[in-house]
Amino acid sequence: MNDLFKNQVFEIIMMIPRGRVTNYGAIAKAVGYPNHARQVGNALRNHEEDFPAHRVCNASGRITASCQRDFVEKLKLEGVEVKEGKIQNFKKVFWNPLDEL
Repeated sequence: MNDLFKNQVFEIIMMIPRGRVTNYGAIAKAVGYPNHARQVGNALRNHEEDFPAHRVCNASGRITASCQRDFVEKLKLEGVEVKEGKIQNFKKVFWNPLDEL
């Protein structure tokens, strides 16, 4: 994965509003690599503590990050309900970068 891809992924994630979520695939499409959802996830393995990685989930609204407990707490503080690792009302809180930017 090159630095340009990673930087574009991080820029998109920084734009996700509080209380909203998106998924790896939507980010991949937004940066021009629609089949690179897994690489988006890989880019998120190393991020700063205050980076909003908790706003990114898989296509079905599940939090798949290894730090799920921390992400659930952060989402809860933003008003996003999560039950058993799945974001509730996923379609309602989904933020599509292609529609929003």
